[in-house]
Amino acid sequence: MNKSSVIAMDKVDDSVSGDGGSVTCDQLSVANPDVSHDDSALPTVGAEVSATAATTEDDAAEDGAVAVADAVEDTGKSGRSWRRWLPRPLTGILMLFVVVSVMLAAVFGWKLETRNDHEAAGTAALAAAEDYATALTSIDSSHIDSDFATVLNGATGEFKSMYSKSADQLKPMLLQAKSVSKGHVVAASVQSASEDHAVIMLFVDAEITNMTNPTPRIDRNRILMTMDRVDGRWLTSKVELP
Repeated sequence: MNKSSVIAMDKVDDSVSGDGGSVTCDQLSVANPDVSHDDSALPTVGAEVSATAATTEDDAAEDGAVAVADAVEDTGKSGRSWRRWLPRPLTGILMLFVVVSVMLAAVFGWKLETRNDHEAAGTAALAAAEDYATALTSIDSSHIDSDFATVLNGATGEFKSMYSKSADQLKPMLLQAKSVSKGHVVAASVQSASEDHAVIMLFVDAEITNMTNPTPRIDRNRILMTMDRVDGRWLTSKVELP
């Protein structure tokens, strides 16, 4: 080791101990004359690093913007796809539901109206049957013609024809016996009913007196009466004693 190197090393040691470890390029060059340095190159390197960092940041920002744009585009496509395809089956199901609901409502309304009509018809037929059963079992020899007329007025069809013939045969006997019958309905119910036809079950008690039996006796009858609506009136077309 030559003398100049020893002197340089001493300067480096002094610089390290005095300046807290800072070493200058001049000192290094003195220590090693063969190493050349260019102070002007240092700012250039820093600028290149700064430029590279800025370029990297710009590239990252551009990449982020592209990614966001792609995501927005994908979302838009996805949204358009949902709007394009999803409503169609939902609309079809909704339309089917509406059609079925309308049909069910129409059927239900028709059934409800029909049931109400049948109930109203049954109620009217029941009232007419109760009145007719009372007239049919109430005969007084003192006004027998008017009683027969009342019964015939409330009858129709075959029953009217049959009763008319029977009345002609019964009239002399009833007049001779001075028979009196007073009927009243104990119970009645609708067996079936439509708008123009009904079957009524009635339980009728008839209190009967005559010359032979002045003490009243009760004749209990169960009558199945068929009622038909003719020209807006409920008339009896059949009478059975089951």
